[in-house]
Amino acid sequence: MKHATKKEAFARKTGGILIAIAHGVLIAGGLTGMAAVANDAATPTRVSYVDTRFVGPFVPSENERKLALAEAVKPASVKPARLTTVLQPKAAPASKAKAKANAKSKPQRVLSDDDLSPEMARVRDWVAGRYRVSAVKLEPALAAAEEAGKKAGIDPLLIVAIMAVESSFNPRAVSRVGALGLMQVMPQYHQDKMGSRRGRNQALFEPEFNVHVGTKVLDEGLRRYGSMQRALQYYNGSLKDPKARYTRKVMSVKQRLTQVAGRSPTDV
Repeated sequence: MKHATKKEAFARKTGGILIAIAHGVLIAGGLTGMAAVANDAATPTRVSYVDTRFVGPFVPSENERKLALAEAVKPASVKPARLTTVLQPKAAPASKAKAKANAKSKPQRVLSDDDLSPEMARVRDWVAGRYRVSAVKLEPALAAAEEAGKKAGIDPLLIVAIMAVESSFNPRAVSRVGALGLMQVMPQYHQDKMGSRRGRNQALFEPEFNVHVGTKVLDEGLRRYGSMQRALQYYNGSLKDPKARYTRKVMSVKQRLTQVAGRSPTDV
C-alpha cells in the first residue's frame, strides 16, 4: 500500500516537471521569434526586380482565354450613329431627286423678240453679259421701260440707263436714304404716283411697277423744268449741282446703249 502511494507521488512530480519544461520551451521560442521580427524591421530587405520576374511558360486561365477570344472577334471600330448620319445624309426620295434634276435641265422661258423691240432685245443681251444678270429676269423691266416710255414720250433707253446707274439692275436694291428697287424710287416723296398701291412700299421691289413709278418721277421733272438735263437732276435730287454730274453719267450710259441697240447716228 505504501509502495503504491510512493509511485503515484513520483509520477505526479515527474509530470509537473515535464509540464514546466514544456512551458519553458514555448516561452523561449516566442522570445526568439520576437527578436527575429525586431531584427527584420530594423534592417529592411532589398528586393530585386529580377527576383520578382515570372520565370517559366505562361499558361492563361480559362477566363483569360475567353477574354482574349472576345477581343479578337470584336469589330475594329464602331462609328456613332449620329456621326454616320452627318457624314452620310439620307438620300432624297427618288421623286424629289428626279423633280430637281428636271428643274435644272428645263430651260428657263425667255421672251421672244416679239415681246421686245429688236433694239431692246439687243440691249437685253448686252446688259445680261455686262452686268452679269439673268436675261429672263431683265425682260419684264425692259418691256416695262418700253411701255412706260411710249406712254410718257420718253426714250426707253434713257429709262434703262437710269436703271444701270441707280441699281446696276438689282431689283432688291436699297439705298442709305431709303430709295428702293431698280430705279431707286424714294417712296416718302412719291406716294401720289403709286396709285392703288399707295403706302405699300414693298411693291417697289417689283420690276415692272418700279419702272412705271420711276418713269412718272422723271416725267414730272421734265414737266416742271422743261429740259431733260434738269429733269435728271431733279430725279437724282441734285438740282444745285452746277456740273450736272448725274446727268452726264446717265447720258453716257444711254449713248452706249444706243450703239448696242443698233441705232444710226442720226437717230441718236
